[in-house]
Amino acid sequence: MSTDTEYQPINCDDYEYLEIACQRQLKLQIALNDGMNIEGQASDLLLRKKVEYLIVETHEGTKELRLDCIISFSHPEIGTIVVDHSH
Repeated sequence: MSTDTEYQPINCDDYEYLEIACQRQLKLQIALNDGMNIEGQASDLLLRKKVEYLIVETHEGTKELRLDCIISFSHPEIGTIVVDHSH
């Protein structure tokens, strides 16, 4: 398995903020490690083949974002969360 695709779990505290965002269906501003920024409503968290994803509803449709590709996410209720990738 190549290291550039091997999933690295995110910090538990950051994961809990994503759980809250999904429970409350918050609209998040999400920055990804490829430079993209996405705005979408947090819908669900999903585990598939040992990789965790955030499901967001955007104006372009449903997107599945690998949690280890998220640099930060923000919403006025929870502030800006910078995801800790140091494990």
